[in-house]
Amino acid sequence: MQSTEEVVESLRLALRGAGVVLPSLGVDPVTGAGDEPFALVELGRCNVRVAERLASVVRGERPPLGTYVTDVRDGRIGEVRGHVGGSVQVRPVVGGREWDCPPESLEPAPPEEVLRAQVRRVNRARRLPC
Repeated sequence: MQSTEEVVESLRLALRGAGVVLPSLGVDPVTGAGDEPFALVELGRCNVRVAERLASVVRGERPPLGTYVTDVRDGRIGEVRGHVGGSVQVRPVVGGREWDCPPESLEPAPPEEVLRAQVRRVNRARRLPC
């Protein structure tokens, strides 16, 4: 049996692999100092976006909510915002209307492409008249 610290680290790595980071994940200090052989795991607090993504991962949704994807049909990059009726709802990083996409037409978006799209969105917003 693994120690509580080893289990916490294993959980941290598994969550990170699913795109979820729980900032307060750790060993509960109160039960860790007691005589029990295994302390409790403190999952801690997180913001609503992390909680939303964690729920999506636990439900087995692919790709999980909040992840950035590329629609291989036309190269658009967006953020997964929902799963409805077998389709994935994707919101464009650069702004605009969401679109529905079959999950098999999505692949993880390269981080550098997501950053480029985010910069384009910011630059476009600065150019718009007030």
